[in-house]
Amino acid sequence: MYQPLADRIRPQTLDEVLGQGHILGQDGLLRRVIDSGKIPNMVFYGPSGTGKTTVANIIAQQSGRTLRRLNATTASLADIRDVMEQVGTLLAPNGVLLYLDEIQYFNKKQQQSLLEFIENGKITLIASTTENPYFTIFNAILSRSTVFEFKMLTADDLLPAVDRGIALQARELGVEAVCEDGVRRHLAASCGGDVRKALNAVELLMTASRIRDGVLTITLDDARLVAQRSAMRYDRDGDDHFDTASALMKSLRGSDPDAALHYLARLLEAGDMLTAIRRLLCSASEDVGMAYPQAASIVKSCVDSALQLGLPEAQLPLAQAAILLATAPKSNSVVNAIGAAMADVRAGRTGDYPRHLQNVHADGAGFEREQGYLYPHLYPGHWVAQQYLPDAIKDHVYYEYGPNKNEQAAKAYWDRIKGGQSGKEGE
Repeated sequence: MYQPLADRIRPQTLDEVLGQGHILGQDGLLRRVIDSGKIPNMVFYGPSGTGKTTVANIIAQQSGRTLRRLNATTASLADIRDVMEQVGTLLAPNGVLLYLDEIQYFNKKQQQSLLEFIENGKITLIASTTENPYFTIFNAILSRSTVFEFKMLTADDLLPAVDRGIALQARELGVEAVCEDGVRRHLAASCGGDVRKALNAVELLMTASRIRDGVLTITLDDARLVAQRSAMRYDRDGDDHFDTASALMKSLRGSDPDAALHYLARLLEAGDMLTAIRRLLCSASEDVGMAYPQAASIVKSCVDSALQLGLPEAQLPLAQAAILLATAPKSNSVVNAIGAAMADVRAGRTGDYPRHLQNVHADGAGFEREQGYLYPHLYPGHWVAQQYLPDAIKDHVYYEYGPNKNEQAAKAYWDRIKGGQSGKEGE
């Protein structure tokens, strides 16, 4: 039966596991727990292909417990009960270590049902997930488990696996494998930190490469073709979606055009132009705001162009918008102002409308002058002091001018026009 290369060279000891030194190094907490032989319920959290299943296999081997593997995408409660029935039998004399992959696909009721099986200690649960466990796993499960995070592997971490895969494939094919310059590094760097992707690429390359005089040559062009989109980690419904969108927004806010372009490229490469557009439009008001008000209209124009062009050309106006926002002066005065106003409204601090601001229908005679409304355009500078906020909050200040050139210019203008008057009291 066919067995993928990634399974054939799967590590058998903790020392062979790639990366994860923070938990599996000599002083790593998870390593010390495994070495103790007292295995608690655990949750392994991290990207695909980072060693979660491998470590679970090693734990089962070292503890002498029977390993049962289920995937939450297809498993049912009946499958879990079948595992439970094996406890104490010849099939599992030392208890069962249940490895439940992708536990985030279990609904709340299914996760709750696990409690009765792990409470007595006869079943030890190791659950794995690629999503944030604190959002996707029921609290009762988390409270009975220890969470260990598996980090994405680097190219340096993956190079040994690539070399082992090439060597094993060469032995099995009975050939000498020769890699062009840059092949190994490219395979290690272009798989998104996923060792399974890297080894699948190795297997495909060596299966498809030509053999001449007992020598199999792996070309860089072939390696690039095989791994052309493998570096992308993106799930529209997963952590990567929200992390990428967040990173783009924070890079714009942090005035780093290079980082902003990087995360924009990730979204566009994943085909998620809509998320990029929403973040750019939001940043124009949230992060630039009154420091450069024209940014909102310019970004909207870039977005309209992108929607008309479609990908791949849409990347150009969106990149222009990202660079503009990242390099523009910043102000969060808009965010603070509307936030303060919304807080008052939600707290019920509103009050009735000032009489002179009500619609003319409130007057029997139907004339604005009878309401006492002062028409600003009839006064010098098109401004006259009069109260606009309700009496209950007439002295509240929501908007504070930001310390940037544009807002300070506006402040100076109105200070000059108003002559020190607040405009909150009627004349």
